[in-house]
Amino acid sequence: MTALTPAVPEVPLAPNARTLAVTIVGAGFGGIGMAVRLAQAGIDDITVLERADRVGGVWAANSYPGAACDIPASLYSFSFAPKADWTRRYPPQEEIQAYLHDTAERFGVLPRIRFGTEVRSAQFDEAAARWVLDLADGGTHECDVLITACGQLSRPAIPAIPGREEFAGVAFHSATWRHDHDLTGRRVAVVGTGASAIQFLPHVAEQAAHTTLFQLDAPHVIPKPDRPYPPWLRTAFRRVPGLLRLNRAATYVQYEMRAVAFTKWTGLMRLIDGQARRHLRRQVGDPALREAVAPQGEPGCKRILLSNDYYPALTRPSVEVVRTPISRVLPDGLRTDDGVVHPVDTIIWGTGFAATDFLTPMTVTGPGGRDLREAWADGAEAYLGIAVAGFPNLFLLYGPNTNLGHNSIVYMLESQIRYVVQAVRRVAARPAALSVRPEVQRRFNEWVQDRITATVWDRGCTSWYRTASGRNTTNWPDFTFAYRARTRRFDEADYELTPVAR
Repeated sequence: MTALTPAVPEVPLAPNARTLAVTIVGAGFGGIGMAVRLAQAGIDDITVLERADRVGGVWAANSYPGAACDIPASLYSFSFAPKADWTRRYPPQEEIQAYLHDTAERFGVLPRIRFGTEVRSAQFDEAAARWVLDLADGGTHECDVLITACGQLSRPAIPAIPGREEFAGVAFHSATWRHDHDLTGRRVAVVGTGASAIQFLPHVAEQAAHTTLFQLDAPHVIPKPDRPYPPWLRTAFRRVPGLLRLNRAATYVQYEMRAVAFTKWTGLMRLIDGQARRHLRRQVGDPALREAVAPQGEPGCKRILLSNDYYPALTRPSVEVVRTPISRVLPDGLRTDDGVVHPVDTIIWGTGFAATDFLTPMTVTGPGGRDLREAWADGAEAYLGIAVAGFPNLFLLYGPNTNLGHNSIVYMLESQIRYVVQAVRRVAARPAALSVRPEVQRRFNEWVQDRITATVWDRGCTSWYRTASGRNTTNWPDFTFAYRARTRRFDEADYELTPVAR
């Protein structure tokens, strides 16, 4: 196995291992990968609960025009399920969603998924040492081990601007795109300039009669080195042994090198700043517009964006950039702090997600009635981003401080999945309620927060990486291979084990 393909235990469980009911919440990359690897490790009783009607998670929900990945396909895919026929280097949303569906079907996960099933709450039954889940349809579901794979970008965030409910037109978030609403001839407000907005704005501008972009902080936008994969290359990926794996490894190294600038020598981010400004100069000729959308703040403090068509869209005569904050939503438009009313009939919120509100709105209650939200009152934290002290047999995928600014989250997920598989097998072999020791979690998170102060994300900007108090609870402050090393082996010494009688 290479560093890009973490080995997982595939030896059948011992004959005396008990039957273990494992429930996974979410059928995106994390949930599908977790189910595949658990089944390969000999765990048979696996249920995946998915609130949507299809697999894909964020890639099923975000179907707005222009939705695509900003990590190359060779790396934004499972190491155990390589795909030789991606159509482009950076695949579009529908292709990624189809890949996840095909993977779930190929590895026998689809029959284990209960679609249209939303979890409202999870409570640990101390007497039975089981998790009891309350479902939105009024039903309940029980399991021995609960694994959440809800992601950090699953709950749309819309700013609490006065008057929102008074708007007489059509308003929606990019994650709940209204495909039935024809934008042709409309006066459209696009609020926000994050990763989603810069992808859908060019498509909106092509259709709408007038588009008003409301921007607070101009992002750093660099060229997207995207290209279609020609048929001969896809044939080579399929037929030449090792070529696809070599391409994945080379892409990993290329992206991992960027961690130096994000987490070690942040002065190197000046190179990104220069690249973004050159990109802007090449694509925007009007000095006034160029000044209005010039990148602000430390590059990388907020997410760096990739696009080849965002700036050209802003140069259209029908597109206006407004930098004054919105003070109120009116029935027929938006009023800004300077008193100007901008008439619109459609509002598209490109305002991102509540990334720091992990597991919300699901309520999680541990032994003794301990509420996870109260435990996270000062900001979410977990050991390795996976386990939370006081909540036994609960494991998180893509949990606190496991997001990245430079590489593929799928790589991080596979590291977490390997670790959780080992923990689950331990519970199956000798029944116990596993709860990470508080001091282990505390030491780990003290290290994380100390390391973050040296990263580019701690440079004074306001971003979705941080809580309202300014604490970064989302990003991993080191190399991804360092995280894989930390999660390579499940160590019982890090956990309190309470035997469970069966």
